[in-house]
Amino acid sequence: MQINPTSLKDIAAIIGATYVGNDTHLITGFNEIHRVIKGDVVFVDHPKYYDKALNSAATTIIINKGVACPEGKALIIHNEPFTAFNELTQHFQPKHYSSQPISPSATIGKNTIIMPGCFIGNHVTIGDNCILHPNVVIYDNCQIGNNVIIHAGTIIGSDAFYFKNRKTHFEQLQTCGNVIIKDNVQIGANCTFDKGVTSDTIIGKGTIIDNLVHVAHDVVIGEMCLFAANVAIAGCCNIGNNVTMWGQVGVSSDITIGDGAVIQAQSGVAENVPTGKIFFGTPAADARTKMREVFAVKQLPSLIHKLYDK
Repeated sequence: MQINPTSLKDIAAIIGATYVGNDTHLITGFNEIHRVIKGDVVFVDHPKYYDKALNSAATTIIINKGVACPEGKALIIHNEPFTAFNELTQHFQPKHYSSQPISPSATIGKNTIIMPGCFIGNHVTIGDNCILHPNVVIYDNCQIGNNVIIHAGTIIGSDAFYFKNRKTHFEQLQTCGNVIIKDNVQIGANCTFDKGVTSDTIIGKGTIIDNLVHVAHDVVIGEMCLFAANVAIAGCCNIGNNVTMWGQVGVSSDITIGDGAVIQAQSGVAENVPTGKIFFGTPAADARTKMREVFAVKQLPSLIHKLYDK
């Protein structure tokens, strides 16, 4: 999320923290580690990820231990970086809930049809010639392009599934991103799309999504993709153009799937998929290799039988 340039001193004061760096060091945004750019704040609270955060594009790091500060960067020292990050989110983007079916701040294009039971949140933008079937929910700040069809019961912009396990409860990361759906997308019934933690979840032009599909936070899906029912994509995945996923495919977090790849039904994707490849199985791998493995496993009973017959 981008903010007006704010000094290190002022940011530290908001969360009651100490800092290492020049008082006037400027912060222009804050983002989760997968989306950071120069000028951003990022948080880290586990030694395993210190180096990743310190060497990232972020120029300010909220951290729970005093460490050497990289040149040109600043540190904010706080006992609970996760909570501190939440405090910044709430400070710069406080929640204002709409109590009306269609918020007065929403912008809706020409010839767009919104059927009964829909909810359109604050500052939502919907393009021309769209159709929203009954009970579609569009959360605050989401952007819908032109010629988009969304079927009944689909939810756009719910909070990211991102929690920290405390001793007595789970603390939720306060998400402040949004969802952007490009032109000519069709979305089936009862799908769910989580907004980005601090950035955008994006569905590319011309993509077709079947019923009961879940797309998690910060996923970027390319153009002209085709997803069958029950596909579930975990957070921060990057999916290329012309990708096909058949029914009940599951994709682990932070996976990249190349252009033109095909994931066959009921596969579990736990590694990156190269451009143009066909993957199958759990864990998914090259489909031909996986089929040979399945065939080999099928031969085991007869091989064992022959062995014992001797």
